[in-house]
Amino acid sequence: MNATADWASTLREATTWILPVIFAVTFHEAAHGFVAYQLGDDTARREGRVTFNPLKHIDPIGTVLLPALLIIMRTGFLFGYAKPVPVNFARLNHPRRDMVLVALAGPATNVLLAIASALLFYAVDLTPHSFADWLARNLVNSLQINVVLCVFNMLPLPPLDGGRVAVGILPRFLAHPLARLEPYGMLILMGIFILSYAGASSLLGFSLLGWLIGVPAEALIRFVLTITGQGN
Repeated sequence: MNATADWASTLREATTWILPVIFAVTFHEAAHGFVAYQLGDDTARREGRVTFNPLKHIDPIGTVLLPALLIIMRTGFLFGYAKPVPVNFARLNHPRRDMVLVALAGPATNVLLAIASALLFYAVDLTPHSFADWLARNLVNSLQINVVLCVFNMLPLPPLDGGRVAVGILPRFLAHPLARLEPYGMLILMGIFILSYAGASSLLGFSLLGWLIGVPAEALIRFVLTITGQGN
């Protein structure tokens, strides 16, 4: 009986993370496709990716299984990903400028979702007590997940959104070498994660992940809470 109760509690806790992850990555990817379509590239629309239907964006491993395992294993951190929305940058009206706008659409949407989560917290006290705690946890996690997803994606390394923004705004003599890093971008990121969790902090004197993601994420959370009146 206790084991059943433990599993029920774990499942309930998992939903307060998995649901915000699904919403965050679905809206993030749909925003890329929508803005690309508005700027001349209908690739995502033709593939049915300009939609808020999560089934079109969810990667079974990256969006559901990986976050769930990290929660069950109580690792202390959460990571996940969705299926990238296909964008043919050559078909955009103004490829270099519009690439920046398409890339910014995802993180900007996450900021809006973080703001919406903070505002919806005002409604928690209006819901039944049995539902209020679960809703509150969803909203708190949604705020954190959307902020972290925004900050992570804005790291200036292709194929992340921040890398595409950097390639679009930097002078060509800097943009071209950065763009050539794209095939190795995820390997570089994995190296950073491995170093961060392999004791590199003690060697560097600071947390690499904390400096790259934690510090700006905390600042963005404070900003969202301030503008929504939740910072008091």
